[in-house]
Amino acid sequence: MAELLIVYHTRTGGSRQMAEAAAGAARAECEVVLKPAAEAGPDDMLGADGYLFCAPENLAALSGVMKDFFDRCYYPVLGRIEGRPYAQMICAGSDGENAARQAARIAQGWRLRAVQESLIVCTHAQTPEQILAEKTIPEEDLARCRELGAALAAGLAMGAF
Repeated sequence: MAELLIVYHTRTGGSRQMAEAAAGAARAECEVVLKPAAEAGPDDMLGADGYLFCAPENLAALSGVMKDFFDRCYYPVLGRIEGRPYAQMICAGSDGENAARQAARIAQGWRLRAVQESLIVCTHAQTPEQILAEKTIPEEDLARCRELGAALAAGLAMGAF
């Protein structure tokens, strides 16, 4: 059975909710490994058939913990995962595009194949209090996360990717 690795980072719960929604939907089609970025490593990458990366955008960039995951894994898996499918989800306060570009550039270096457009969920958190507060992702955005997880898992299960 195909394995989907979902790696996420969160400080305020938004990205975790998104990753869990995608994982729940994906489990109907394939094996799912859901791991916080601080715990995921090269062996997880090598063992998976596809990937879903989910991170917050902090200061117009990928969160540091997610970047650390990419840094720790980049060279150990380089040349060993080409062509595998991936998708990404970004939890942002206002934009999310730069974080999505950063993750896509790293995936491009690994020669991964993007199979879905980046899903960006905007929380509209703009004040320090809003930014630091626990997030509650609206159901309509969680539904989009579930759709992405289900589509990625179905493609893996069918061998389409």
